[in-house]
Amino acid sequence: MHEEPSAPARATAPHPTSYPAPPPAGHSATTTERGSFCLARCTCGWVGPARRSRDRARTDAAEHLAAP
Repeated sequence: MHEEPSAPARATAPHPTSYPAPPPAGHSATTTERGSFCLARCTCGWVGPARRSRDRARTDAAEHLAAP
């Protein structure tokens, strides 16, 4: 009986840990819900548009924090 040699196990390099950039000083965005809508808000007073998608509201907050 002939056995096929097993393929060597692939070694994978660990993924580098990436951390999100810290928000600008004085900024901290969160999302809040009002009925079926979700809004992004920041401690600087900025309020994003009401969204039905929580994910889109989080994206609005991230874009606000990334803006110069």
